[in-house]
Parts: sequence; C-alpha cells; structure tokens
Amino acid sequence: MIEYLKGEIAELTPATAIIECCGVGYEANITLNTYSALQGKKDTRLYIYEVIREDAHLLYGFSNKQERELFLQLISVSGIGGNTARTILSAFTVNELCEAIATGNEVAIKSVKGIGLKTAQRLIVDLKDKIKGIGSSSGTAVLPATADNDVMEGAVAALVMLGFPSTAANKAVQSIMKSEPGMTIEQVIKQALKLL
Repeated sequence: MIEYLKGEIAELTPATAIIECCGVGYEANITLNTYSALQGKKDTRLYIYEVIREDAHLLYGFSNKQERELFLQLISVSGIGGNTARTILSAFTVNELCEAIATGNEVAIKSVKGIGLKTAQRLIVDLKDKIKGIGSSSGTAVLPATADNDVMEGAVAALVMLGFPSTAANKAVQSIMKSEPGMTIEQVIKQALKLL
C-alpha cells in the first residue's frame, strides 16, 4: 500500500495531479481542495488511497491526512464510490462536510451531484459518530486565477473529468461567471457542482 508520494508536481489540473518521484510520474485523482493547496507549489507530499481493480489501478491523492480519512469514511458508506466521494470533497471543505454530517444537514449533502435524499440520510447515519476529530484542520486558502478565460476553461475541463457532459458543464460555468465575475476556479467548480 502506498502511504504518500513526495516529489515534483509535473502536471496539475483541477481533477488530477501528476507527481514525479525518482523519474516515475504517478497520476492521482484529486479534489478541488487539494488542487487549491497544490497551486503555486513545485514539490509536494500527497497522501494516497490506492484502488486496484481488475480493469484499473487508481490513485486518489490528498493534501492532508484529514481529507484522506474523510474520503475513506465516505467510501465505506453503501452507494458511495471513489468518484462520488471525490465529488463530495470537491463541493465541501473537510470542516464544512463534517459540520453538515454532525448537524444532520441532508439538504446540503444532497445538493452534490449523484447524492439523493436516501444516500444523504445513510451517509449522515453511518458517519455521524465516526467523524469526530477529522474536521479539526484549518481550511485551505484559495488562490485567484489570472484571467476569466483560464478560469472558465479550467472549470469546464475539471467538470468534464468529473463525469459531466461538456455542454452542460460549459452552460453552468458561463451562467455562474456571468452572475458572479471574478471568482476563482475552485469557487466556480463548487457552484457548478451544486447546479449540475
């Protein structure tokens, strides 16, 4: 089992990071919170959750252990897989999600694409007692993007990588940026996740 990858950030998108370790590039699926934490850095330590299936070998990377622990708790809930857990952790920070679970805020949780009322309720029931102590880390700072076109392109690309149709992603991103110009790429994607 891989505990973490420490090396140079070779490539970074809102959905994936390629970390070069001793001449080998490892692609890890990441959340928007991890993307925010990695922006502007040359080197990093990415905490890993490894999935080995018959048809794929996947790595999920997290900027801190709390986010990885919450990811592990999420995938332990029936009906929530790796990509759904990553989408949930892209829509909320660790503290926000822990608070939503602790207070039983099923409306906030079911606002995430792929989460219905029953899944939100199951998630709350299953994790309410297990999340104590996870949400104690501070949130990550959000760095502003340089231009609206870069934000729009990056947000649409990230949403497509997360499994949304490109036309729907494009429409949602344009709508958000028209109503609230000057948002960072992470803010746009979080708003779009609630619309799609």
